[in-house]
Amino acid sequence: MPRFLVRFVRIVDMVNYRIGRMAMYLLFVLTGVLLYAIIAKALFRPPLWTQEFAQFTLVGYFVLGGAYSLQLGANVRMDLLYGRWSLRRRAAVDAVTVFAMIGFLAVILWGGIESTLYAFEVGEKSRSVWAPYLAPVKIVICIGVFLMILQSIAYLIRDIALLRGERI
Repeated sequence: MPRFLVRFVRIVDMVNYRIGRMAMYLLFVLTGVLLYAIIAKALFRPPLWTQEFAQFTLVGYFVLGGAYSLQLGANVRMDLLYGRWSLRRRAAVDAVTVFAMIGFLAVILWGGIESTLYAFEVGEKSRSVWAPYLAPVKIVICIGVFLMILQSIAYLIRDIALLRGERI
């Protein structure tokens, strides 16, 4: 494989690994926010922001951890036949099916970018009483989907290398 492709795969893996590891800690933020909401509701007037902030935190955890999950192979797959196949056959099937995943993610990214631009243009806010701006969470979604596309491309490069008899 050309050096620039190997370098691309390694850089994408490094970036997604680090972002994924940082995203894992969003569960602690989520736990803290929900714990605060429970205590505040029991002792005094519950804050208006906790439920929506918890939802935004969960979105960040989910989409920023998506590429990390792909990288580790922790994604869900039908293993009825796949587990019995050779590495070469798996790579051939993955090299074909990854285009469906990239296409799906590209549509999500396109819609996400349009939605984010709209949120900036009109100053879109949530319809809740807290009414936070929605652009920041939409930016996080776009970044997470973009990272998943990059990880999918890295997997495609790996599969092609394996089919050529090389390992990355």
